[in-house]
Amino acid sequence: MSFQAYLDTIETKTGKTPRALLDEATAKGFGPDTKATPILEWLKDDYGLGRGHGMAMVHVITKGPTISGKHVDSGGTHSDPGDMLWLDGKASNPNA
Repeated sequence: MSFQAYLDTIETKTGKTPRALLDEATAKGFGPDTKATPILEWLKDDYGLGRGHGMAMVHVITKGPTISGKHVDSGGTHSDPGDMLWLDGKASNPNA
């Protein structure tokens, strides 16, 4: 599953775009210096997300929407077409 596919599934499971969850995380005080555990606990408690999907959001919350180039067009199961993740909803993704 690509990184973007994780974010699209998070939207399906929570009913919120990754951007909306990022905004909510920021309002809760989560950011670049936050460890994964409190973010994962929040996502599990409030949205029922498991560790894999939660870690995708941890990346977005702590590192932003840019991913490592090693995953871009790598041909592997986690391959993405670009290094920038779309956070504004799968229906509006111009790269879908």
